[in-house]
Amino acid sequence: MKLSKLTFAVAAILGTSVASTAYAIDLYVDVKTKQIYAEPGPHRQLMGAFERVEDKAVSSPADIAAVQQDLEMKTNEIKALKEHVTEIEQVKDKMDKKGFQVESSDKNFKFKLGGRIHADSSFSSGDNFAGSNDANDGTEIRRARMRFEGVFHKDWLFRTEADFADDNVRVKDAFIQYLGLNKYAIITAGQQKQNFSRELQESANDMMFTERSLMNILNNPTVDRAIGLNFESFGENYVAKLGIFGDSITPARTGTATEIKNAADEGWGISSRVVYNPIIDKTKLIHLGVAGNYRIPDDSKDVAKAKGLQMVYETTNMSNLDLINQSISKVNDIKQLGLEGAGMYGPFSVGGEYTRMWVDRNGGEDNVALDGWYAETAYSITGESRGYKNGNFGYLDPAKPFSLKNGGWGAWEVATRYSAADLNDGTFKGGELSNITVALNWYINSNFRLQGNYTRMLDIKNSPLTTASGSPLTGDNSSLDTFMIRAQVAY
Repeated sequence: MKLSKLTFAVAAILGTSVASTAYAIDLYVDVKTKQIYAEPGPHRQLMGAFERVEDKAVSSPADIAAVQQDLEMKTNEIKALKEHVTEIEQVKDKMDKKGFQVESSDKNFKFKLGGRIHADSSFSSGDNFAGSNDANDGTEIRRARMRFEGVFHKDWLFRTEADFADDNVRVKDAFIQYLGLNKYAIITAGQQKQNFSRELQESANDMMFTERSLMNILNNPTVDRAIGLNFESFGENYVAKLGIFGDSITPARTGTATEIKNAADEGWGISSRVVYNPIIDKTKLIHLGVAGNYRIPDDSKDVAKAKGLQMVYETTNMSNLDLINQSISKVNDIKQLGLEGAGMYGPFSVGGEYTRMWVDRNGGEDNVALDGWYAETAYSITGESRGYKNGNFGYLDPAKPFSLKNGGWGAWEVATRYSAADLNDGTFKGGELSNITVALNWYINSNFRLQGNYTRMLDIKNSPLTTASGSPLTGDNSSLDTFMIRAQVAY
């Protein structure tokens, strides 16, 4: 029996014009089917006790009014119960490949809990250099993050993400977004990635290689995360971003104590990135992009990551072996230009980027111009195409997740990348490197994957390292190889 007909049912039970011998009966409503029962049971909630009158006619207006009042009271109780049931049904929760999610039935309020763990193991050979420098073979938790994300009143999103790796806590993302302009525009305020480089924009959860290329020597200290205000517009075949950023969430730590204490102004920068897709489809696309960045250091000469401008390359994250470690002092401003190109056709994909950095220096120091680039190609052995959204490649989702029961083997991918960085310019000798990386990746399902990487150093110039015999390190006398394995879970 539907709740909308309860007035008729209660009136019939009360018997407004029937007899008198009175007794009470408890009635229950099923919160799922909305039917009324005289006995308790699963999903049934007590409505109250109803009295039936027999053998005595209701003759006075007072008796009729009392019955009507009781009927009205019971009707209101049923109405309140119905509203309570509706409120319960408005909250929906689920757990799937995107993590634990809760949302209201009108989708105006949402919450999601996510995270990632990257467990690495590495081994190096050919790292016999003078002194105590070595590549530190072993294991580490490269990333261990938790993410909290929610939507309020449909148009306002917040995200906080922290990394707990290396027995330390670092805030990665901490921002709010306004989604209410229209479905093609977003405004973001807070700690976030700046608008530069596809490689830097893409999540480490989705990259084909365990570490970014040598080009990241230039990008990491200047255009990684910072606090700012960013505007993003996107359509079916383009993405355009423009933002103004201050320093990172990490407080200034370089310089003398007096310099830090007296530093009145933090640094700031402007960055923009535009991506155009002349062809875009689920299995084939062309990606063309250009990005620019301009940054002024803070008063203690720190850049966006609360450090001075320093170009460093470690063979692995856990390594103490810096093939390049060069600081650039007396920085007045930094300008960068980035060019991007990529394509995908079914299981095949290719891509590449180039970064040019100009460092304007004061105090009589020469200006310098630095370069970094990479080219990569990949093939999905099992035939899947890489994911792609809003100017960035994503996870290779397997068509048949690995399962001994169902016979699926996940997705398998092979990839290779050549990368280089040239930090030499005139009398400034920051160093020059090039390497090649080969990867074999097994995407077990939408959340788990295993990665195997082999990297061979090719050309090395002006490195601070020397061989065990004391000779300058070059590509001819270095046979440095690095092997890495990563187990990843992300949701």
